[in-house]
Amino acid sequence: MGELRSLAAPFVASGPSGVAARTRLRELTPDDEMMLRLVGRHLGSLASKDLKARCRDGLSHSGQAWAVRKRELTPLSSSRWAGSITKATHDQWALARRGQWAHLQHLEAGIRTIEDRLSLPVGQKGTKKAPGGYRSAREWHAKSRRLRVLEDRLTAARADREAGIVHVVRGGKRLARTRHHLEAAQLTESAWRGRWEAERWFCQADGESGKRYGNETIRISPDGEVSIRLPAPLAHLANAPHGRYVLACRVAFAHRGTEWADRVAANRAIAYRIHYDAGRNRWYLTASWQIPPTPTLPIDAVLTHGVIGVDMNADHLAAWRLDIHGNPTGAPLRFCYDLTGTADHRDAQVRHALTRLLHWARMCGVQAIAVEDLDFGAEKTREKHGRRKRFRQLISGMPTGKLRARLASMADATGIAVIAVDPAYTSRWGGQYWQKPLTTKNRKTTRHDAAAVAIGRRAQGHPIRRRTAPPPPHRSDAVGHRTAQADRRVPGREGTRPRIPGPRTRSVSAGRGANAGNQNAQHRPGRSAEHETWQQDSHPLSP
Repeated sequence: MGELRSLAAPFVASGPSGVAARTRLRELTPDDEMMLRLVGRHLGSLASKDLKARCRDGLSHSGQAWAVRKRELTPLSSSRWAGSITKATHDQWALARRGQWAHLQHLEAGIRTIEDRLSLPVGQKGTKKAPGGYRSAREWHAKSRRLRVLEDRLTAARADREAGIVHVVRGGKRLARTRHHLEAAQLTESAWRGRWEAERWFCQADGESGKRYGNETIRISPDGEVSIRLPAPLAHLANAPHGRYVLACRVAFAHRGTEWADRVAANRAIAYRIHYDAGRNRWYLTASWQIPPTPTLPIDAVLTHGVIGVDMNADHLAAWRLDIHGNPTGAPLRFCYDLTGTADHRDAQVRHALTRLLHWARMCGVQAIAVEDLDFGAEKTREKHGRRKRFRQLISGMPTGKLRARLASMADATGIAVIAVDPAYTSRWGGQYWQKPLTTKNRKTTRHDAAAVAIGRRAQGHPIRRRTAPPPPHRSDAVGHRTAQADRRVPGREGTRPRIPGPRTRSVSAGRGANAGNQNAQHRPGRSAEHETWQQDSHPLSP
């Protein structure tokens, strides 16, 4: 084994700083739907123009320019609508800049990989840590041409970043490209147009503490009445005083409804967003607010009742409970999910799996869950893994970011801490040192189950690799547990106990030495006939 990389210390992940709850707007009248469409279309056009102005300013943007844009939008909407639009514009521009930086890193990683492989002889085999040369001269030539393409893309991306230019599509680039592949997407032009317009609508308002019910623009009373402050050009369509429009439906939040009601009663800030799902023909309302982050406890405090190690895979979560000494207890559990289909379906599958995991943790009385601090952002490139398409699809399908965000939020609500550990060698050492010892006649331990044990032990600070326990002087456990682990400072603790030939005691009794079975090797007056060669004498001749 080569030199191992340094491992990061496990840490308790921080909780969320905000929450969101969504409900459906049911029993809307045709007039309500027409009003929501008008408001969303009008504000969406203003948001598109404001985003264009922000992208045009680039890096030369300042607070004064922000104030100018807000003053221009105020007569066409209202002061609060203009503030929500400009804030959403800045968030979208900042997100595009972060995506641009990630794209630059992706291109640089691909260029480095191609240059390293092109410098190697054709056909040279690689190692576990570094890929080898390309298989044929034809592939070498194709990759040399791709290297030039990536270099040109990198030059253009760097020039855009230095100039402050970002490329943003309101409504989504994927949906915009779907317009040219309607048959593959099984959509008609009118259906695509409905989705495109719905994605570009804008109907969201930031909350304000001290205002009535926490929001002056989109207001929801404690009994569920929804009223919207109409923009100035649509104020003549109001059905309530002060230019407001009251929807005929009533809303209620099943998730975090008590927290929402407490904030509404105290007039604390709550942000609302109304959006339309064109595929389902449904209207939804999302409420979000900030919460003070939960203070993180010391890692020793959350491990007082053991830990549950969780190994995340493409289609399931493998979990095993460990006691305070790092020993697996009980049987492992598997929480499956299906990541095919739409984004909402995948998100629901992840939430259901995490809900079952957290319920099991509460039943066990465990206060901590250990997971790997995974990030496959730089590990799923086409240049790094080459022909291993199935492996690239596997790691691309793992919901690492969504699972971490969901787990942190849901665990914080249940009072369970999340411990993030370094993912290095957990699957390899788990399969090497724990899979076979934990396999019984009635239970087949998988590599993922063994990796969950390795993750839990690393969170507890125990070594993952095991050594063979020395034989006790007798059968009882008076000398201690037979699988006791060696201390970290003991030299050679990871190796097996060397076999010493011959007897293990200084005094050897008769018949127990190394040559106990060889009677000829012992100094005795007689020898056994079994170790002698025998030959029959010839018969004497008769006289």
